[in-house]
Amino acid sequence: MAGLESDREIPAALAAVERHEKLADDYSLRKNGAASDEVADKVDSIHEALEFPTEEELLTLRRVSDAIPWTAYMIAVVELAERFSVRASAVFVNYIQQPLPPNSTTGAGGLNGQSGALGRGQQMSTGLTTFYQFWSYVTPIAGAYVADSYWGRYKTVCVSVAIAMLGHVIMIISAIPGIIGSNASVGIFILSLIITGAGAGGFKSNISPLVAEQYRRTKMFISTTKSGERVIVDPSLTTSRIYMYFYLFINIGALVGQIGMVYAEKFVGFWLAYTLPTVVFLLSPLVLWYGRNKYRTSPPTGSVLVTALRVWRYATRGRWSWNPIRTIRNFTADDFWESAKPSKVVGDKPAWMRFDDNWVEEVRRGFKACSVFLWFPIYWLSYNQLNNNLTSQAATMSTHGLPNDVLSNLDPIALIIFIPLCDLVFYPALVRWRVNFRPLEKIAWGFYTGAAAMVWAAVVQHYIYETNPCGYYAATCVDSNGNPLVSPLNVWIQSGSYVLIAFSEIFASITGLEYAFTKAPRNMRSLVMSLFLFTNAVAAAIGEAFVSLSTDPLLVWNYGSIAALCGISGIVFWILVRKLNSEEDKLNNMAEGRFD
Repeated sequence: MAGLESDREIPAALAAVERHEKLADDYSLRKNGAASDEVADKVDSIHEALEFPTEEELLTLRRVSDAIPWTAYMIAVVELAERFSVRASAVFVNYIQQPLPPNSTTGAGGLNGQSGALGRGQQMSTGLTTFYQFWSYVTPIAGAYVADSYWGRYKTVCVSVAIAMLGHVIMIISAIPGIIGSNASVGIFILSLIITGAGAGGFKSNISPLVAEQYRRTKMFISTTKSGERVIVDPSLTTSRIYMYFYLFINIGALVGQIGMVYAEKFVGFWLAYTLPTVVFLLSPLVLWYGRNKYRTSPPTGSVLVTALRVWRYATRGRWSWNPIRTIRNFTADDFWESAKPSKVVGDKPAWMRFDDNWVEEVRRGFKACSVFLWFPIYWLSYNQLNNNLTSQAATMSTHGLPNDVLSNLDPIALIIFIPLCDLVFYPALVRWRVNFRPLEKIAWGFYTGAAAMVWAAVVQHYIYETNPCGYYAATCVDSNGNPLVSPLNVWIQSGSYVLIAFSEIFASITGLEYAFTKAPRNMRSLVMSLFLFTNAVAAAIGEAFVSLSTDPLLVWNYGSIAALCGISGIVFWILVRKLNSEEDKLNNMAEGRFD
């Protein structure tokens, strides 16, 4: 038995030797000025004196997360204030679709009236809100490039906050009495969407990596609980928790922002609904300034996208074929990336090949992550119904004095309740039962719950048509005095769609942020995060094809077709990623690559 114990200690001993050799190499690089701050961080004692798990312990010990750094919570507060401001979009549907109420100069509808401003109809409302979403998720690619190449993540976030602030001021101007409702109001409002979207782009692609970078450990280690149990502290679980609470802060900001702006719109006017988020947004630069010497930041390392694409192109040599099936098989072969590793190159290496084999493995992992993101536009199609069509649906039901756009708050309320429950109850229970609920499994369940939400919406829409006095033309149904006639169905029947969408966000959206961060090479984190966010833009573009269904009498087809797309895509997605899902631990614990 003593001999067996020694054998089990060999992997841990080898890991320790490898770690010390890596630290020595990093110190040498640092001395020569060739290492980034991430590499320099390895020289400190963050992993010193830690016990690393053996192969047997990896299979038998329970895994737990580490404590979340307080600087991560500070960055989450910045995101809270930004998301509060972004939720000005909660009143966009009414602002664009509905006309100014009679005798109103602010757009406020009062207790029993319908708030509005531009009166451009549901199709323009859906089109503009979809454009705004598309624009806000295209610009993160530019924000990622600027951060990686020139400014670093922290400075890019600060500049982006200033740009977004300007956009919010212009939005207030579009809703001032005397301007609101005019053609000039339309132009000013669209200009504000463009500017705030540009600011949001630089913010989104960099704030998400910045919050997770506050946690510095990258290797699993052994810890002993107060009860004496030996457990594995898993950095990937810590990253997952960081993003869960980051998302919690997002939805606290969204909830407070939506409720405040919706009631401001209904009882005071759109100028106040747009002023509130601008005032709260001022919190972001204050918190950023306060923590300027406390945050763990990454300096710009230059864009490595070109090099990554060169690595991919080098790996494709000799794998192209006129037969597309054979080409796909060659490109998905297990040894696809081997020929691009410097150690495998025969003769002189290309001048651009200034990295080691491990960095190629990181690039491989990043490409795998991006292949997962290709499926997300279908998921976002279901989520995006919250931003326009479900709000319009509520306006055709009996609200009993409740603003039609306040029901969407059920989504952040459900998230605020269920995120802590998942972190403190559901996920720990799965760990105790030895059920490894890996990221790709969570994403698949996100598709299924998103599809279920759309089925719920389709059924509700069917009964609205059945009970509305105008039948299949519920959105434009009015009496002889021009007052809206609505279905007698209570608006709270919509609740199921919002709760199901909230669960889908926990499974798919939060996990997508985690996957983008943990699978990207260290010097490509902003870029990979921006590509994940870009899937929202793709979904918005695809959503434009559904605009023709976003009107009576076709709304049941709108929700039903999205439900079918989302459900079938989730099944196909899981079939294709099962193998990648089994490699999760291997991908998370790869040796860090060197890029000179």
